[in-house]
Amino acid sequence: METTAFQKIYTKITQITKATCTLQASGIGYEEMATVNGRLAQVVKIQGDNVTLQIFSGTEGIPTNAEVVFMGRPPVLKVSEELSGRFFNAYGEPIDGGPDVEGEVREIGGPSVNPVRRKQPSELIATGIAGIDLNNTLVTGQKIPFFADPDQPFNQVMAMVALRAKADKIILGGMGLTNDDYLYYKNVFDNAGALDRIISFVNTTENPPVERLLVPDMALTAAEYFAFDKKETVLVLLTDMTLYADALSIVSNRMDQIPSKDSMPGSLYSDLAKIYEKAVQFPEGGSITIIAVTTLSSGDITHAIPDNTGYITEGQLFLRRDSDIGKVIVDPFRSLSRLKQLVIGKQTRKDHPQVMNAAVRLYADASNAKTKLENGFDLTDYDMRTMNFAREYSEDLLAIDVNIDTTKMLDKAWELFGKHFNKAEVGIKQEFVDLYWPA
Repeated sequence: METTAFQKIYTKITQITKATCTLQASGIGYEEMATVNGRLAQVVKIQGDNVTLQIFSGTEGIPTNAEVVFMGRPPVLKVSEELSGRFFNAYGEPIDGGPDVEGEVREIGGPSVNPVRRKQPSELIATGIAGIDLNNTLVTGQKIPFFADPDQPFNQVMAMVALRAKADKIILGGMGLTNDDYLYYKNVFDNAGALDRIISFVNTTENPPVERLLVPDMALTAAEYFAFDKKETVLVLLTDMTLYADALSIVSNRMDQIPSKDSMPGSLYSDLAKIYEKAVQFPEGGSITIIAVTTLSSGDITHAIPDNTGYITEGQLFLRRDSDIGKVIVDPFRSLSRLKQLVIGKQTRKDHPQVMNAAVRLYADASNAKTKLENGFDLTDYDMRTMNFAREYSEDLLAIDVNIDTTKMLDKAWELFGKHFNKAEVGIKQEFVDLYWPA
């Protein structure tokens, strides 16, 4: 064994599994980076002098006398304004053909902000999607996932949020994107001329799945730089957290850890919380808001990944295809933003809470009418009107391709109320009816 400055080199591996190798080494840190036979690896376990490394691209073809070089540091990212408008891989290396970034070197995956140093989220973050802004308004410093089936256009939704959201910086962490998805994001951002405020860290299906584990930490390290150092409003978009969790289970299974529910590692809750808890509103300005995508296996929200996610996040946004209009909508029944009451009617128009509640109640009446129809019961005139309202409400407000500001959303809802109902049926306070009921 020989050493050079800052590096420890070993050449005797004692055990090799499909994804890991173990050797005897001293003075090594947890999560430290290394190369094994030239392949990137990271320390995942230390027991006495036995150090286990996870090799990102797998261990196939690695001999027991392979050269193991420890780098003396965990993964790092160089942070500066130069990150803006760029695409990087899971290691923070440019993949867009541009130059390397110069900046301050920061370790990724640090602790989340002490609750004492946080401020209660209180600033509206508008996305231009009515199913979110009208019914499930988001607040800076919030963490919230989209629950979606794998065949739903969640990448399009994320790209739309990135372009429309009122934020200083948007950071995309793409895990397990197909090449088409990656090019889709790149083209959308390019064509919209919005690249200067968007930073992307991407792991595609062609890269080793284990590399996905680095992506959220890379994205959040960049987010912390812009939110804390630069006092900017940062929105972090993470897709797909189910593929991230699958990568966790690959590693834990190959290390022969006993799996927990749905073959996930027992540490799943804390692994996810470590990411989501980075969402924060700083008292002196600057915030990190996290919107993630969790894909569901045939709509199953009891699976360990969405189940654990729901305990950590402040609500969820549910995408579903509406058979009546043939479009994907943000489902008003299963979506919930637990922080919306901090901003609706305060930073939006005063009639917002009343309009939101009335619309969802009438939508629920339409759902009951539909059930009556399917079971062969006669419909009343009111039932017919609620069903017509629901169809237009879905088409004009809940569909994900609707892009209007909150005031226009409220005006649109009033227009639909006036078209299908009388004032008593809508049940909104008289002061708002006097102000906004359509002439």
